[in-house]
Amino acid sequence: MSTFNAHDIASAAKIAFQEAQLISSFEREVALHEILKSLEASKTEILLANEEDLKAAETEVKAGNISGALLKRLDLNRGDKWDSMLQGILDVADLPDPTGNVSYASELDDGLELYRVACPIGVLLVIFEARPEVVVNIASLAIKSGNAAILKGGKESNRTTTLLAKAISAGLSKTSIPELYIQAIQTRAEVSSLLQLDQYIDLVIPRGSNSLVKNIQNNTRIPVMGHADGLCSVFIDENADVTKAVRVVLDSKIDYPAACNSSENLILHESVVHTVWPPVAKALLEANVKLLCDPTSLNALEQLSPKLSNFQTLVSPSEPNAYDTEHLDLTLSVIVLPSIESAIQFINSHSSHHTDSIITESDVAASTFCRGVDSAGTFVNASTRFADGFRYGFGTEVGISTGRIHARGPVGLDGLVTYKYMMRSKAPSGHIVGEFGTGKKQYKHKPLNAVTVPFLK
Repeated sequence: MSTFNAHDIASAAKIAFQEAQLISSFEREVALHEILKSLEASKTEILLANEEDLKAAETEVKAGNISGALLKRLDLNRGDKWDSMLQGILDVADLPDPTGNVSYASELDDGLELYRVACPIGVLLVIFEARPEVVVNIASLAIKSGNAAILKGGKESNRTTTLLAKAISAGLSKTSIPELYIQAIQTRAEVSSLLQLDQYIDLVIPRGSNSLVKNIQNNTRIPVMGHADGLCSVFIDENADVTKAVRVVLDSKIDYPAACNSSENLILHESVVHTVWPPVAKALLEANVKLLCDPTSLNALEQLSPKLSNFQTLVSPSEPNAYDTEHLDLTLSVIVLPSIESAIQFINSHSSHHTDSIITESDVAASTFCRGVDSAGTFVNASTRFADGFRYGFGTEVGISTGRIHARGPVGLDGLVTYKYMMRSKAPSGHIVGEFGTGKKQYKHKPLNAVTVPFLK
């Protein structure tokens, strides 16, 4: 963890980025393996610090200062989270180098070649709440893609993120990559100052609540890439298969309710209210999911005899704002609509443009939904929980972008590179623009079959 002021942190990151530009892909892979070794050696100390963070956070939950969902995200020893974090490093290390790839190549004239080449963005400022494993995820992706990074975790994970950052620095110290290539900061004051340093920082990536992201977007000139919230929907079409509907709706809600790719709204086509809806509701109630129902879906459940288990305690009428709420727990808002077109319109009006899924056996409906819904992910007969960099094969992710520019959806290595144009003349006297034009030489613009730049070593 850095003890410098914001200017020193940012300028050191820019210097580290520039110094590392000539470091090979192989050396970056070596660095990732050294970080893995360092984390494994520090596991006991890191998990003990995480336990302290959890205890402090539990007190804050009881006091009503933070949510239970945030507490779950904080636990680094939950399930296979630790092992998955380490596996993510290996997965990223094994991925192809995203830099140096050519996406456009043209011969403008005999001996004059132009290439569009992928390159790192520069210095990343990543701000996140809870989720201490994000420190390792971002560090891995940044190192592999050739970007330097400054990381700011939530105060609730200070002890854990401090030790994770320390282990990363220890790993980097054994490589050719500068130790300040990855830095961690702790205070909000540092963040506020860093957000003004656009001469050093090239991209801000916030991961957290809607208020966090909006506050950052409103207080910096630096480009911001991130999602403000995760309000995902599942639509059960008139051509839905009951078994698929039950499985997908249930998994989308209960697999990990606190995740941003968990479903918050269930939309029913009016024709399935008395067919598919009852078994879906039964499965949700048996899983202790609270259902906030509109009049039509509620009436359908009230007519059932006998009543579904937990009906009296877990089913209630919905309020209008229920469909704009990211519950992040075992709560699901339900609404009935007359058509797929109205469902698409509803999603585009109420969702966060994260991930939405349709349950249908109709290819026409699937196509209509996937083309019409304006979200980073549109799925057919699949859980919204699949919207994840690891599950997509990206190794891990820096976040999920719901924007439309540069990167969208889970942001892996490809989302952390931009491009530059490289030109080379092989003519004995070079090339000048004055040789081209009316009555002079004409550009050839002949496509070249190139995936790398021949003169780059």
